[in-house]
Amino acid sequence: MRRGFVLVISGPSGAGKTSIARALVDSIAGLAFSVSATTRPPRPGEREGVDYLFCDRARFQEMIEHGELLEWASYSGNLYGTPRGPLEEILSQGRDIILDIETRGALNVRRALPESVLVFVVPPALVDLEQRIAARCAVSTDELSSRMAQARIELAAMRNYDYVVVNRSLDEAIGQIAAIITAERCRLTRQPALVSSWTEGGGAG
Repeated sequence: MRRGFVLVISGPSGAGKTSIARALVDSIAGLAFSVSATTRPPRPGEREGVDYLFCDRARFQEMIEHGELLEWASYSGNLYGTPRGPLEEILSQGRDIILDIETRGALNVRRALPESVLVFVVPPALVDLEQRIAARCAVSTDELSSRMAQARIELAAMRNYDYVVVNRSLDEAIGQIAAIITAERCRLTRQPALVSSWTEGGGAG
């Protein structure tokens, strides 16, 4: 049985990455979603243990000190991190896991797990992103400007990723990343036992 791999999906707020990640988990067998820990308060409709693991800063700092996080980063004044234990358990079962995290966290994952796969999701144009952010919730002009400035910073990190997917339509973007997952599952380096059985044992049987 092969070890699972980590697929990181990042992109500016409003690019649709969370909707894509959830749809992939619902439609692809052997794929799990990594629930991040965060110090930010829950938003309406968010559920503990499903959307995030909500905790205070003292508990988050404790997780950092005890090595319980694969990666962590500060974003918009709040802390976000990936719990190491549940992720390692899923990978050891031969299942793959999606992380929906921001760009600094993604690069930390790459440093910790060089074999991870990084996918960056973008809207067709900046004007589309601005419209999506404004449509998601009521924001002031200043807040919208702040979010767009943050989006430009995140877009600059795109060059560090393996793949980029333009979210022109949700179904199309889901299909493209599903194809990436299929290709990565077939990668030779992820199938050492299968390769050995054919090259040393004369066939998989």
